[in-house]
Amino acid sequence: MLKIILAILIFSFIIIFHELGHFFVAKKCNVKVNEFWLGLGPTIVGFTKGETKYCLKLLPFGGACVMEGEDEESDDERAFNNKPVWQRFLIVAAGPFNNFILALILCVVVVATMGIDKPIVNSVSENSGASESGIIAGDEITKLDSYNIHFAHEVSAYVFFHSDEDIKVTYERNGEENTAYVTPKYDENKGRYLLGVNWIPEYYDGNFFEDMYYGMCQMKYYIYSTFKSLSSLVTGRVSIKEMSGPVGIVKVIGDTYEQSKSSGALYVLMNLLNLSALLSANLTVMNLLPIPALDGGRLILFIVEAIRRKKLNPNIEGKIHLVGFVLLMGLMIFVMYNDIVKIFF
Repeated sequence: MLKIILAILIFSFIIIFHELGHFFVAKKCNVKVNEFWLGLGPTIVGFTKGETKYCLKLLPFGGACVMEGEDEESDDERAFNNKPVWQRFLIVAAGPFNNFILALILCVVVVATMGIDKPIVNSVSENSGASESGIIAGDEITKLDSYNIHFAHEVSAYVFFHSDEDIKVTYERNGEENTAYVTPKYDENKGRYLLGVNWIPEYYDGNFFEDMYYGMCQMKYYIYSTFKSLSSLVTGRVSIKEMSGPVGIVKVIGDTYEQSKSSGALYVLMNLLNLSALLSANLTVMNLLPIPALDGGRLILFIVEAIRRKKLNPNIEGKIHLVGFVLLMGLMIFVMYNDIVKIFF
């Protein structure tokens, strides 16, 4: 039960932050907000303050900032669709932007609290690509191909997305920069391709500026991983069945809690904040995809409108978003079904 409560709190925190972005910028642009709600489905509890009704829905996934004239025509001068295109653009972009800022803040907090796990090799596996390329314990990996490495955990992620390539590894040894080409090899026990470098986490405490810098680097890593995951889906490297929806994420949150609780409350909190940062960064990218019904799809239509200097037909725009919404709901049902199958079967 505690796992489910934690998952609901994390989901709610991230979604509210997203919707508050829309809400506050809409208010700044003098747009009338009719409803602000968290969740989906029937209303559990609601109240009205000023001109806005605030609601808590039954299902703890999703939320909305419902503005006057957002999806239909309205004669109200404060309606969303009656505002200049640049204001509508800012209102819609504010949601993903808020998630980006939230993820960045959480990354900095986690790095400042836990420290920086530098990618310094502790040992090298025998007969691995790394050992054959001359990499030894004590080497600090600084770059894989053109991707700059700041944390030990970035190495395995990069290799996962480039397992069928020879990887140019740049590393420092005794203050000198060296390079080697390493071919990842498949590890039967771990079921994935590896370079063959092993780590023992040793966290370095940075100063304020280092914490800020490495927090931004962690955010970059999350954005990179999300984009690479999406491109892997498109190219077929990763199956759509490996995607996780709300059910799968609840399991991940529960597993994170179970694996962390033996190390104490602080460790649990930091791991959950780290996971929240990843989810918020993921939501930033996903929401900005140029797909109808998502914020990114709406932003594309605003750009088209600005170029044409003419509004799109509201009926046509509504149908575009409806098609996108139906497709997204279909995808969500498919992903949730896969999550349930993976957990219980």
